[in-house]
Amino acid sequence: MSGELPVWRPQALRQVTPNFEAPPGFHPIKVVGMQGLTGIKAELIEPISMKSQEDWREIVNELDAWGEVPQPESVTRLTTEKSERGIVALIEAEDDWIAEFLPWGSDGLLKVRSKNAPGGSDVPLGGYSWNGRDVIILRRSISKDENSGEALVKALQEDDLESCQRILGDMGKCLGTFHSSMRKLRELPPDQKRWNSRNEKIEGLLRAQFIWRAPYTKEQPCTVSLLDVRMSDFSGNTLRIGPPRLSDALIPHESEKPAMRDLASLVHDLSRIHHRVSTNLQLKELRMTLIGGWRETAPEEWASDNAFYSHRGGMAIWEYEQCLMDVLEASSNQSGAPQPAIDTLQYVKMYQKKMFNNRTFAALSFMAFFFGVSTLINQFPPSLTEMIPPLAFFAAGYFCLKTYRGMSPLPESPFSEV
Repeated sequence: MSGELPVWRPQALRQVTPNFEAPPGFHPIKVVGMQGLTGIKAELIEPISMKSQEDWREIVNELDAWGEVPQPESVTRLTTEKSERGIVALIEAEDDWIAEFLPWGSDGLLKVRSKNAPGGSDVPLGGYSWNGRDVIILRRSISKDENSGEALVKALQEDDLESCQRILGDMGKCLGTFHSSMRKLRELPPDQKRWNSRNEKIEGLLRAQFIWRAPYTKEQPCTVSLLDVRMSDFSGNTLRIGPPRLSDALIPHESEKPAMRDLASLVHDLSRIHHRVSTNLQLKELRMTLIGGWRETAPEEWASDNAFYSHRGGMAIWEYEQCLMDVLEASSNQSGAPQPAIDTLQYVKMYQKKMFNNRTFAALSFMAFFFGVSTLINQFPPSLTEMIPPLAFFAAGYFCLKTYRGMSPLPESPFSEV
C-alpha cells in the first residue's frame, strides 16, 4: 500500500508513528492534523498486501470469524476495488462474496444491526474481527437494479414529482421499519451530555463561529441506529447496512444515538442530491414526503410531534451535526467547501435567533400562569367573581404556550426557509 495515498485516508493529515497495534498482515496508520487542522486525528489499519487469494488466506488466518464467511481454502480468485470507505474485495469461492475492509473499524454494533435488521435487508452475513475491533464484513454478491439514489436523481432531472414522492416515501418507510425492529432490541434514555459534548468537540476542531446545544426530549431515546444513511443505501424496499463514514474515525462515537439522527442523515443526503442536480422541484416538499414515510412505520413515540420539537433539538440539531461532519471530512481532505453543508451552516445563527425570539411567548406564558396561581392563592377560597382574574391569566398562559409551541420550526423546512 505504498505510493499514492489510498482514497479512504484523509489526504490533508500527516502520517506519524502509530502507538497502537494492528492485526497480523495489516499496517497500523496514525494521521494527525497540523497547523489549521490541529486536533484532528485518526487511527486506521490497512492490509500490507491484498492482491491474491494467498494474501486473503494469510490475513484472515489470524482474525476471529463471525457469521457466514467463505472457507479460506475455497477462495479461487480475488480482485479489489478502492472506495472512500476502504478496500472492497470481490471473492470467488463456492459462492461469490463481497468483502469490505473497515480501515477505522466500527462502533462495535455492526453484528447487532446485521442480525436484527428486518427481513430482506442487505446486511453483512459475517465478517472478521480482531481484539473486538471489526476488520472485515462480508456479504454475498448479488446482481442489483439501480439503487434508490440513482432513481431519485433521474426523477429530479425530469421534474417528476410523483416518482420522487414514491421513491422518497418508500425510503422513509424502509428506514422506519428498521427502527421499529431496533426498538424491540434496545431503548435507553437520551444521552444528552455526550451528544452535546460531541458537537462541542467538532465545533472546537473546526473553530466554528457558532455553538448549538439542546436539552433533547425523552422521545429521542438511545437505540441501535445506523449512524450514516444515504439514498444509495436503498433499493426499493431493501436497506443496505455498510461501512461507517470517515467522520466516525475523526470523532469516534462514545454513545448510542437516537433514530432521529438516522432520519436527519437521510434528509441531509436528500439535500446534497437536490443541491447537485438541476431540478425545479422544491426541497421542502421532498423533505416532507421523506419524513412522512418514516413517520408511518417508525415507533409512534419516536415519530411524534414532541420528538420533532425544534425548540428542544428535534431533527434540526442532528442536521446541524451532519453539516459539521461534512465540513470536518472536507477539512481532513482539503477537498473544498462541502455543499450544501456550508450554505446550511450560514443560516444556523438566524435559525437560533428565531427560536430565541420565540421564547418571549414562553416567558409570557410562565408569567401568566404565575400570576394566575398567585391570585388564586391570595383570594382562596375565591368567590365566583374573584375566579375571573386567575382564569383569565390561565387562559392567557395557555394561549401563549400554544403559540410558542406552534412557532417551533417545522422539520420539513430547510434552514434557509425558516
